[in-house]
Amino acid sequence: MSAETQTPATRGEWPLYEVFVRGKRGLNHVHVGSLHAADDQMAIHHARDVYTRRNEGVSLWVVRSSSITASSPDEKDPMFAPSGDKVYRHPTFYDIPDDVPHM
Repeated sequence: MSAETQTPATRGEWPLYEVFVRGKRGLNHVHVGSLHAADDQMAIHHARDVYTRRNEGVSLWVVRSSSITASSPDEKDPMFAPSGDKVYRHPTFYDIPDDVPHM
């Protein structure tokens, strides 16, 4: 097979995926690691095999790393400082009923 007819998967250039697992007792998905896979379905199957071997998860998310956009830790102050002067965003102004779970 020539280099022109090879796909990224046949050349061993599978994309990198980030894996998130929601545990049985957890409310949120938590980043547990990364893996390479040829496509989304393979990524789900590999994530299941690698990160939930002991039945510790109830839900998986796999996301191509190239699709994630993140802020830089160096931008922490300019990115998050503006919320400090908006006191209405703090939960101290709201009454939360006793029957509301997980707050």
